[in-house]
Amino acid sequence: MHREGRAAPGLPRLLDAVLSVGTDLELRSTLQHIVDSAVELTGARYGALGVLDADRTRVTDLYTAGLDEAARELIGRLPDGHSGLLGALVREPRPLLVPRIRTDVRSVGFPEGHPAMDSFVGVPVRVDSQVFGNLYLTDKQDGTPFDTDDLSLLRVLAAQAGIAIGNARLYETARLREHWIEGAAAVTTALLHGTSADDALMTVADKARTLSGAAAGIVLQPTGDSGMEIVAAATGPGDDAADFLGTAIEPGSPVLDQLLGGEPVFVDDSATDDRMTTVVRSRFGPSMLLPLQSGGRLVGTLALPRRPGDPPYTGVERLLASQFASQAALAMVLADGREARERLAVFEDRDRIARDLHDLVVQRLFATEMMLESTRRRAANGASAVPGMDDLLGQAVDELDSTIQEVRTAIFALQQPPADAPTTVRGKVLRETAGAGALLGFAPSVHFEGAIDALVTEPVAKQLVAALRGALAAAHRRPGVTSVKVRVDAKAPLPDGREGVRLTVEDDGEATEGGARGTVVTWQSPL
Repeated sequence: MHREGRAAPGLPRLLDAVLSVGTDLELRSTLQHIVDSAVELTGARYGALGVLDADRTRVTDLYTAGLDEAARELIGRLPDGHSGLLGALVREPRPLLVPRIRTDVRSVGFPEGHPAMDSFVGVPVRVDSQVFGNLYLTDKQDGTPFDTDDLSLLRVLAAQAGIAIGNARLYETARLREHWIEGAAAVTTALLHGTSADDALMTVADKARTLSGAAAGIVLQPTGDSGMEIVAAATGPGDDAADFLGTAIEPGSPVLDQLLGGEPVFVDDSATDDRMTTVVRSRFGPSMLLPLQSGGRLVGTLALPRRPGDPPYTGVERLLASQFASQAALAMVLADGREARERLAVFEDRDRIARDLHDLVVQRLFATEMMLESTRRRAANGASAVPGMDDLLGQAVDELDSTIQEVRTAIFALQQPPADAPTTVRGKVLRETAGAGALLGFAPSVHFEGAIDALVTEPVAKQLVAALRGALAAAHRRPGVTSVKVRVDAKAPLPDGREGVRLTVEDDGEATEGGARGTVVTWQSPL
């Protein structure tokens, strides 16, 4: 009669508890809900769910019910499952019912500040046949000890809790995988859209740090002496990435041997692991060091250290981070290939410039030479007083001067470093005209007068480039433009008599209001 009287009122509560523990897909919320449901189902005063580590030897996290924050602070450090009744359940994962805790030989008592507890019941929680943790209850609200009916109810709830935890873990894994995939896609997009080599390393480090919840994202690259050196670091608030830059792993380190061999390294505590030899290891706890490798080529190592006391990386986190590192390494290799193609394009453009020098400038010099030769012969034949002789010689001199300017411009273009942005005034002007040439469909001609780079200051250069950009944009919008001439004169006389810099942009486009064909834009400024 006693068992039937207990089962009937307990069944509705059991059904409610079984249904409620599966309503949440967030793992931490699910675990807390399980403890709360167990306490409510059995009428217990205190409850706890201890989550075990991967080796199932100690408690890594504890969810409690019946203890407020003040009580938890009095207890201090929560049990780790190495001793007492909790340790017995960890070592032997099977249901455990203890009517009187103080009389059980496995009990080791309670620490100072811990509330007094009399009876105990505990059951293992299994997920896919593996022990995930243990569910503990102590003391009933009515003062009676736990009995076999309570144990049976708790076993049913634990079985349902295992299913709910499995579902929550699957959902959490899927969500985590989605975040890592999105992060890898964002890194790939950034690297393949013109990011520089240094920015690429920082992008990988910062994104990996955010996704993994690490204290820092660090990229190391091989050095000439078979070691590795930190070349990029991304940190959270309160840390300075500059503290890590330049830190090296010396040749011969066990960690280095694994990394250079393309093997990942997983460390539970950087400060105490003998394989870690860097001077910054004492600042971190659990860490992952993942080779950035693609197609057999090792481009670096991605290190993701957490703070001391943070939870170690799970198997799922290790797998997803390794996949991210492989994807990032591939993107870095592709980005290097893109840069190589861009450098090749620059070299091809230099070949074009060289052909232009040969086909245009040299021919122009040859024609001028013929003109001067003809003049010389006429003068030698006594025709020095031929009408127009001075004009002819003047024209030849002008042609030579113009040609010299074009040669100087072409030579300067050839001297520009392929991957560097120009820092001189000449370089900035040439960059603007080259960019406009892609829109216009032809390259504007550019002439420089005077020592442009020596005379034009940086503030004036900014104004000059802005005026040039506006004039080129206007030429692009004007119909019928087939040629644009740009002239920069660093010794131009200004209206007030001083010397200054003058920019003249002339095109042959149609006037906007029916005026004559050809438009001239002039900008000038004192030096």
